[in-house]
Amino acid sequence: MYRKLIKPLLFSLTIERAHRVALLLLRGIGLIPGGLWLLRKCYAVKHSALEREVFGIRFPNPVGLAAGFDRNGEALRPLSALGFGFVEIGTVTPRPQAGNPRPRVFRLPKDRAIVNRIGIANRGLDATVRHLRRGHEGILVGCNIGKNTDTPPENAPADYLRLFRNLYQYADYFTVNISCDNACHDEKTYTRGHLLSILDPLFDFRRGQSEYRPVMLKISPDLSDEEIDRVTDVLMSTPLDGIVASNGSHGSRQGLRTSRTSLDKIGSGRLSGAPLTRRAAEIVRRIRTRSGGTYPIIGAGGLMSPDDVRAMLDAGADLVQIYTGFVYEGPGFAGDICRALIADAERAAQAQAAVPVQNTASDAPAGPNSSAGPDTPSGTDAAAGMTTEQQARLPQEPATKA
Repeated sequence: MYRKLIKPLLFSLTIERAHRVALLLLRGIGLIPGGLWLLRKCYAVKHSALEREVFGIRFPNPVGLAAGFDRNGEALRPLSALGFGFVEIGTVTPRPQAGNPRPRVFRLPKDRAIVNRIGIANRGLDATVRHLRRGHEGILVGCNIGKNTDTPPENAPADYLRLFRNLYQYADYFTVNISCDNACHDEKTYTRGHLLSILDPLFDFRRGQSEYRPVMLKISPDLSDEEIDRVTDVLMSTPLDGIVASNGSHGSRQGLRTSRTSLDKIGSGRLSGAPLTRRAAEIVRRIRTRSGGTYPIIGAGGLMSPDDVRAMLDAGADLVQIYTGFVYEGPGFAGDICRALIADAERAAQAQAAVPVQNTASDAPAGPNSSAGPDTPSGTDAAAGMTTEQQARLPQEPATKA
């Protein structure tokens, strides 16, 4: 129904208008008695193999909705009912801002991509708090925070701290967005001194709280490998809890199928979607390798299919976030990914169970009907021979805190 009826209708509208219509529909369904139940029945997928414990939080599945879709926290319940394991709202700024003049978001259907120069339009901190006060029990919510466009760089730490303090009781984790157009100014953005000027006040505030809120740092895919290493080193040497990799790209648009004339007409903006698939996975792999695999990573960027998500998890992501893939694939996309991951886990479990266990008793001779032999691998050997991907996707018993 979505592909044949709803998607053509939405794609006949400008992308911002389609976005508003989608949000209104979701909120409307959420207000109808039984509406959320129907969404969960149609789209949500639950299975123990999907569960993940990351930075002390138990996620029902690793597939989250990236910031940008629900900027003000207006549709948390219906979005969760679509099967997302968590929803990240924002980017939220202290004061409301309208963003850049329209048109400012464009589809590139030939490339399965989006160009966006919205400029972090949102209703500000107070409106977001009002929405979050309505309650979101059972829904994991991340808050993506950024500074206002007209805030000078030297005053940016105050913007981030104000947001962090006022949203602390409502969020399950925070993403500090220094990769947004509002915050990215020059090569100093990713220096250790600039990063710590923003992060240290957040860590100081958190130390005085009775509840712990993880803090993630969102980075750009346009960083050089040296800059990625520098950010990873900050992660390892501070109380930062992890990295979100990555945002949209301002980089080269070479190799796109969309014509140069169309691209020139669209103008500047961040590119997201399929063209970022490879680079985003490369960044995650580099961070995972440099950090020794001991710090959480949320993989984002170019996740347009279940195979893309598999590749991102294999690269080292603990969780993933989708956005452009959700726009192109529709409300069933999170469920499709979850079903693929369940199938992977079940295949891996069946493969492990099918491996005969070698008789380890040295004095027990093999009988004439025994199928065990000197070349038969043990269950442990079989697990060792499995890929990291297969082992990671074996169904796990939910972890419990001591």
